[in-house]
Amino acid sequence: MGTYAAVVLAGGAARRMGGLDKPALPVGGRPMRDRVLAAVSDATPRVLVGAADAVPAGVRVVREDPPGGGPVAAAAAGLALLDPDVSVVALLAADLPLLTRAAIGELLKHLEPETPDTEPPGDRSAPAPPPDRSGSAPAPPPAHSGSAPAPPAHSGSAPAPPDRSGLDGEREPDGACFVDGDGRRQSLCGVWRVAALRAAVHRLTVERGGSLSGAPVRALLAGLVVQEVAWSGEGPPPWFDCDTDEDVRRAEEWAR
Repeated sequence: MGTYAAVVLAGGAARRMGGLDKPALPVGGRPMRDRVLAAVSDATPRVLVGAADAVPAGVRVVREDPPGGGPVAAAAAGLALLDPDVSVVALLAADLPLLTRAAIGELLKHLEPETPDTEPPGDRSAPAPPPDRSGSAPAPPPAHSGSAPAPPAHSGSAPAPPDRSGLDGEREPDGACFVDGDGRRQSLCGVWRVAALRAAVHRLTVERGGSLSGAPVRALLAGLVVQEVAWSGEGPPPWFDCDTDEDVRRAEEWAR
């Protein structure tokens, strides 16, 4: 997998922690959001969605609409800053202090295009017709009416993401995310095809009458093909998020 972008969501209210700026809490001597941004240091661009007083150099900052509107509204704000040629984005919560570049690389591998190692057996193309040896002139092409064909009608809806059927006819994944030890998806610790996410944002915006405020992530990802990835590498689970003070203490112990 070549270049990719990263959108880090840092606009949560942290109600279970008294409304603190949770991503700014230090783990291992660094704010959690900075640790997440470091795990995607090779991403271009890196976008932080949420309030932030200071961020690492090169990181773009934007707010979701409305502020505090939830992760789907934040994801839409981050996607809006990506150039049209960006095809893959890491969509990450800002409270993942144990995330590493190796873990991101593991996810990206699942979005690499499927390519054949060898040519398929047999020539499946139709044989070319034998040359015409009758000496007669070839038949003229069919006559045209002179008018150009009418373009296909558009419904006004966003275009569907490209067809990504694999070599076996099955659809390739739209994204890949980690699952925890109980098999639950950690959707905000994943990588996604930008076209699929943008189409999902458009669909959900229409379904909700134009507002993404309060929309759940599961509604955004409904209908997408998701590759679930269990972490088998060394070290603590990269999907571990900090929702409570106890979680922060556990992360601090792992980060030592």
